[in-house]
Amino acid sequence: MKKNLLAILLFAPLCAFATDATTCATNKGTYLTGTITTSAKFQAATQTIQGVQVSHTIMYIKADQDGRSYQVAMDNVYASDYVKNSTSMPPSLAALTAGKRVEACGQKYSDGSGIHWVHNNCNATPTTSAPNGFLKTVSSSGSVSANLERSQAYCYLWN
Repeated sequence: MKKNLLAILLFAPLCAFATDATTCATNKGTYLTGTITTSAKFQAATQTIQGVQVSHTIMYIKADQDGRSYQVAMDNVYASDYVKNSTSMPPSLAALTAGKRVEACGQKYSDGSGIHWVHNNCNATPTTSAPNGFLKTVSSSGSVSANLERSQAYCYLWN
């Protein structure tokens, strides 16, 4: 009985990763897991669409897959707690601090140095250039959060 419980505790986190990795591949994304090395930082908008400033949050992770450092670019408008035209990052993204673990699904930069499009794609058919991505935190127990980039409130900006 104790051996079965130990096996469940050891392998349950891997099952979540496997499921999310499969989901990511199905949704045409690249899947990375890793530890945040540089905490999230706000990037002011360089573009305004229909009066909405499209700001970003940037962080860096060390990927489990290959040990490399990757930039992760998050669109703030997809955060569930985004405040229109705010000059600071959403609290859910501000909580992404060094040492925390994440899993990301999105599109790798063409030069391979980072990943973006780690948000939902507003119910469009996923493609490799517009995957149905996600960004989730992973607790020390292995439990995985909901997608931090799941809001569809501003999908109308691209439809």
